[in-house]
Amino acid sequence: MVLLSFVYRFVTNFAFLAVVYFSLNFMEKYPNRAILAILVLVYTGMRAASTLRAFYFFQKIEKLEAEAKRLQAPINDGSGGTPARKQIVTDVARLRRDGELKSYMDLFFLALIVLLCVANIIRQ
Repeated sequence: MVLLSFVYRFVTNFAFLAVVYFSLNFMEKYPNRAILAILVLVYTGMRAASTLRAFYFFQKIEKLEAEAKRLQAPINDGSGGTPARKQIVTDVARLRRDGELKSYMDLFFLALIVLLCVANIIRQ
């Protein structure tokens, strides 16, 4: 399922890039193409802001992971600790890492879309 989530994220980002590319290249009139490029830039900016906010969220989760590991260490030394707690911390770390990778993938495609839109606005 993890691999499928990465493939899905890649396919949806690539499809969005393809739609933007073809819609900008098939516009004949420059004003229409410029308006569409600006609208796509606004949407891309909103998605980029949301993705960057997700990085802030991932940093907070990382701090919570470190705190949970720190608090769990004395428990594990004395009474053996539960494997379920260790598994939860491991799962959260894996989900955070996967989320960060997906966010990097999103930012890469958003940067490509921004370059494509700026090139189409500049080009006459």
